[in-house]
Amino acid sequence: MQRIRLRYTKRGRLRFTSHRDFQRAFERALRRAEVPMAYSAGFTPHPKVSYANAAPTGTGSEAEYLEIALTAPRDPERLRVLLDESLPAGLDIVEAVEARTPGLADRLTASVWELRLDGVDPAEAERAVTAFNGAASVEVQRLTKNGMRTFDARPAVVSLASAETPDTAADRPTDQPCAILRLVVRHVTPAVRPDDVLSGLRAVADLAPPVPVAVTRLAQGLLDEETGTVTDPLAPDREADPAAPAAVSGAAGAAAAKASA
Repeated sequence: MQRIRLRYTKRGRLRFTSHRDFQRAFERALRRAEVPMAYSAGFTPHPKVSYANAAPTGTGSEAEYLEIALTAPRDPERLRVLLDESLPAGLDIVEAVEARTPGLADRLTASVWELRLDGVDPAEAERAVTAFNGAASVEVQRLTKNGMRTFDARPAVVSLASAETPDTAADRPTDQPCAILRLVVRHVTPAVRPDDVLSGLRAVADLAPPVPVAVTRLAQGLLDEETGTVTDPLAPDREADPAAPAAVSGAAGAAAAKASA
């Protein structure tokens, strides 16, 4: 059995697809691409696809990950191209590597998020960020299936800072006031999501954007505690495969062409 790890995106309007919507679209793409999938045993076999830490509905992402198991070997880059062509623009398969090391999910310990606050003056956002970073605790509330839950969002936040320009080309600000925040957050339990941090900014500094905030995950991976940076979770697999660097370059170009189309 061969295992392939994929990185995919949720861009543009496709950020509003739920994780279940993506699962259905991806399983259709597997059938269209005639991928030799391995299936689970039992009365209702399912293709062996492992999803890792999917982004919340309504958020964009440049760094979603999954792993598939095949019954016959395939070239990862060729497989990536076939799957990418079988998915709608916005759900883009941008990287594929053969799984040569264990524990992909264990390497996803933190995320880097970009928050675009349209209608918010950058100076106002900077004051709110300073108040959040200076707080010993930031209690927020979230409605769960078991009712309203209160928890401290501050310990999970590794860094929160203003940025001059966004990293996501599809979400450039207009000529109206716009603040860009860069957030690095640990994956903890309960999970602290970007909307929890926004609730925290409202709690400590009364920051309330006039329109919904555009949120995009830029990266996720293993958190380097010394530098506060997030490392590439596919790097160990890619480094073990001498053909991977060329394949990654081709994947990036294909994804950019598909997104622009």
